[in-house]
Amino acid sequence: MSRQTDYLELSKRGTTPRFYEVERSGARVTVTYGQVGKAGRTRTTEFDTERKAIADTASKLNDRFYAGYVRAVRGMGPKPTPAPVLWRMSGIARTYGLFVDDRHCWVGDQRGEVSKVRHDGTVSDRFRLPGGVRCIVADGFWVYAGCNDGRVYDLGGKVPRVAYEIAENTEIYWLDVNDGMLGVSDKTGQVTLIDHEDESQWSRKSGGSAAWMVRCDEEGLYCGHSRGVSRFRIEDGTPVWSTALPGGVLFGWQEGAMVYAGTENGKVYQLAKDTGRVETIYSCDASVFSCSTTPGGGRIFAADNMSSVYCFDRSGVRLWKVATGCGSAYSMQYFDGRLYLATTMGAMVCVDVSEEALQAAGAGSVPQVVDVKTADAPAVVEPTTVLESAASAEEGVVLECFEEGSRLRVRAVSSGYDSTWNVQFPKDIREPGTRYLVEGVRPALRGGFYRAYGDIRRLS
Repeated sequence: MSRQTDYLELSKRGTTPRFYEVERSGARVTVTYGQVGKAGRTRTTEFDTERKAIADTASKLNDRFYAGYVRAVRGMGPKPTPAPVLWRMSGIARTYGLFVDDRHCWVGDQRGEVSKVRHDGTVSDRFRLPGGVRCIVADGFWVYAGCNDGRVYDLGGKVPRVAYEIAENTEIYWLDVNDGMLGVSDKTGQVTLIDHEDESQWSRKSGGSAAWMVRCDEEGLYCGHSRGVSRFRIEDGTPVWSTALPGGVLFGWQEGAMVYAGTENGKVYQLAKDTGRVETIYSCDASVFSCSTTPGGGRIFAADNMSSVYCFDRSGVRLWKVATGCGSAYSMQYFDGRLYLATTMGAMVCVDVSEEALQAAGAGSVPQVVDVKTADAPAVVEPTTVLESAASAEEGVVLECFEEGSRLRVRAVSSGYDSTWNVQFPKDIREPGTRYLVEGVRPALRGGFYRAYGDIRRLS
């Protein structure tokens, strides 16, 4: 006759801690539950067979794990549930920059090193940038890294290219790009919008300092700072609303009609983009370093400064909390059932956040972590203004650089393109009269200019 005892506790801010204990002895299952520190209530059930008792015990435990209970030691409090980490890339410096798409995971550290990792944990490309990477963001087809040298690099080709140059005395805290328009927030709380020609459109004070959050969409720029969150019109920087929050903003996310601000006071605030009204509050147990959501905002994730990760439903109910085992997440992103973290201990980790994996982790079963090997990774590539030559224009789009007053512009000269539209193109490789071959160009969503993508070569 087999025996099994499982003791769980549930602790949520603002509620009385509760316990739940299941004791199974053969075909008998005894459940005791109630407030921690009290005797609780007991209920015993006799089953026809031991197999049915085992199944009932598993069902009861899974229900409690789903409700947020975690394994604990009576009188000593909960044991932290380990995150079901699938793979981990260690040995990198302190890491802020992280972006994930359907093909790759990008991570950038404070040494300026960027790794491009496939979803199976193998490294496909590596770059070394002149400044420490603050953040990595995407704008449709394009992926950008904002660095401490005041530049933003396009990582879409074999070689990183300078896409935007920000004032040298600006300490970038975060950036976002929407349809070629770059929003930048900095240490002083200033926010700036820069267009596709790398020319500043407007700059505004946010009302606070330490602007760790900036998010852009077609109509607004949303800045999170020491005093809350502010919205500005994307066209001209006119202030639209400013919402004070009881804790400095440390990270921001946007999804649909909402923006999310993770704060020092251990909360993630969901704000309506149109009004700035706080719609929902998600409460963590320590300062929030980063946050993210599933597409549509059905699940909200947060990471605190105590190396824990949380999940909430849309209404604010906490679903689970796990320990990363490798530091606190400065950045995070959800993608296709997995949560990717860039941590304070210099690691990028991939966590399985499926319901099955979290239930197994709550029961003490986690997968064997695969460590990403970098020894066989490709050689590191650094930015350069030297271009490879192309003898034929058959495989790509031809661009030409010309002078317009004191400025150098680039336009498409291949047939089928509007010759009056300028092309977003790296400024540090522009030479008047030179023709270039690029993989392709795409029109901006709002029209008026093209955006070059892929590798760039000089036509002979």
